[in-house]
Amino acid sequence: QVQLVESGGGLVQAGGSLRLSCAASGRTFSRYTMAWFRQAPGKERVFVAAINWSGTSTYYADSVKGRFTISRDNAKNTMNLQMSSLKPEDTAVYYCAADAGGWIPQRRDYAYWGQGTQVTVSS
Repeated sequence: QVQLVESGGGLVQAGGSLRLSCAASGRTFSRYTMAWFRQAPGKERVFVAAINWSGTSTYYADSVKGRFTISRDNAKNTMNLQMSSLKPEDTAVYYCAADAGGWIPQRRDYAYWGQGTQVTVSS
């Protein structure tokens, strides 16, 4: 069982930066593929970025490529999403997800999900 808690959301102006964090419980964190998804009001939840268990592979949605960076620290059981050059269309609730089922970064059926953190980008 893994519990995930996101933090770091907030209000930022367009062009600004934010760093989201996901803290995971459990001693097997290093075995999990980790990912970020987001859900804007009235829209479905969509994939943002993923990182494999060792941190050696990452994958990004085209909409955030070059602006967002995903990373993890297995010693601290944490995963981060550094977001820069933020746009109003990045406004959403951001969710952390984890799965031990191998490297399928955009899978929608991640086994574990956090409660989400709100990111609002003003124009």
